[in-house]
Formats: sequence, structure tokens, C-alpha cells
Amino acid sequence: MTDEPNGRAHYREPRQARSAATLARVLRAAEEIASSDGLAEMTMTGVAERAGVAVGSIYRRFEGKEQLVTALTERMLERREEYVAEQLRGAEPSLSGVVDAYAHALLRSFADNSALFPELLRARETGALDRGALTITEIHRLLLEAAAPHIRQIRRSDPAAALDTVARAILGACFHNSVRPDAAEGEAARRRYADELGDMAIAYLLAPDRRSGGDTPA
Repeated sequence: MTDEPNGRAHYREPRQARSAATLARVLRAAEEIASSDGLAEMTMTGVAERAGVAVGSIYRRFEGKEQLVTALTERMLERREEYVAEQLRGAEPSLSGVVDAYAHALLRSFADNSALFPELLRARETGALDRGALTITEIHRLLLEAAAPHIRQIRRSDPAAALDTVARAILGACFHNSVRPDAAEGEAARRRYADELGDMAIAYLLAPDRRSGGDTPA
């Protein structure tokens, strides 16, 4: 087994369209089993049966379950990046529109397979955390890019730092909601929670710094 620079063994990437389609079926089957039965119950044989492929074809691409979990983790993180990017591209062209789109996109993306995602991160340990950090960086970049045309609406003394705070706060709130036992469930509840996160973020961005000299009460 060969190691990448970060110590994480990588699986063989498909080079042909047919192979890519087979890999997509395998990963979809793995996600379905892991979501319904738990990661510990997911086996290579079970994934092969669910995907309708020979187990040998899976082993030709993955050396074992660890590499399959690596691929599953990457697939879920990539989907989050793509979904957030898509929602921000379609956001209302205003600061509040961008922030609302960001909050709703993150909350929905974490709601999908909410129980599985934290389990994947724990299972992959450092490798998944490194890959997760790249996703957080990309999502942050997407927010800054979408908000750039409206940066002058921000009344904080350091608009870039304020947007960073908003990005971190909403991301943390959405992740926390995905692992708490009383998470906001159902379309209406999630929409309401995302609206509240967006309102909170906009109120912060449009408020002058409380601790700056002129705004501090005597």
C-alpha cells in the first residue's frame, strides 16, 4: 500500500466513462448502506451486491474498506462544495441574498446524511480532517467571492474579518445542528433555522463595531 504525502492511501481513479459510472454506482451503494446500517456494518461484499457489480471489481480499485471510506468521504465533501457554489451563483444579488443562500445551502447540505458525515470524519481521522479543511477553505472562498460586490454594505471596521466570522459561525451552527439530538428536521424547520442564521449574520454585518471608540457607551 502506497502512502500519499499526508499519510492517506489513495484509490485508483477511473480513466474511462464506463469505469467512472461503475465507481459512481459503488459509492452510491456504499453511502446507502452506511447511512442505513452504519459504517461498521458496511462490507465490500455488501456494497458489491447493492451496486450490482462483482466484488473483485471493487478490489481492483480499492485495496480495502479504508480506501472505500476515503472515496466516500471525498464524494460527500465534493458534493457539499458543488452544492454551495450552485446556490451562491443563484443568490439574490445583495449582501442579505448571499448570506441567506449560504446559510440555507450549508444547512441543507449537512442535513443530507447528517448521521453519516460525522461518522466518516471520525473513521478517517487525520486524513478526513485534512480533506474537510480543504472543503471549509473552498466554501469560505465561495462566500467571499459571492459577497465581494456587496462588501461596502458591511459596517464593521474590517469587512473581510467580519465575513470570515459569519462564515465560521454559520458553518459551525449547521454542523452542530447535524449532530445534536434535537436537530431542526423537516423542510419548514430547516428553512426557519436557516432564516434565523441569515438574520443573525446580517444584523452583525450591518452593525458598527460595538467596541470602537465612537460607538462605545460612556
